[in-house]
Amino acid sequence: MKDYDKYMHTTEHVLNQTMIRTFGCGRSVNAHIEKKKSKCDYLMAQSPTEEQMAGVEQTVNEVLRMNLPVTESFVTAEYAEKHYDTGKLPESAGNHIRIVHVGDYDDCCCIGPHVSNTGEIGAFRIISYEFNEGRLRVRFKLDEL
Repeated sequence: MKDYDKYMHTTEHVLNQTMIRTFGCGRSVNAHIEKKKSKCDYLMAQSPTEEQMAGVEQTVNEVLRMNLPVTESFVTAEYAEKHYDTGKLPESAGNHIRIVHVGDYDDCCCIGPHVSNTGEIGAFRIISYEFNEGRLRVRFKLDEL
């Protein structure tokens, strides 16, 4: 992964937790992270309103401005299976699973790169979203990367 990926990837963590807290859905079922724009797909029962999506954007930006530390810890695969969603981990992850913590806002299994503090990330912007057959696709970018 390139250096810019750490900004987008950390933002994905914050977006995922914001979606969970706002809609009660799970973490993204599919994500594609790139420098210019990224996308995440969420399984949801109904399409969110424009106001709800504006609220998601606002909350993500508020969390990013909190300057939360981004840290890691390691747990056994057995512990991870009981306490975290391990569905996206590669089979080669082994028995020592890395957990990434974004302050006290989010923690999950992850193998990607991250910033050390959310204050390093620019402004989050949802550039589009669409809902189709129970799947919400959110496209976003970061300003000032």
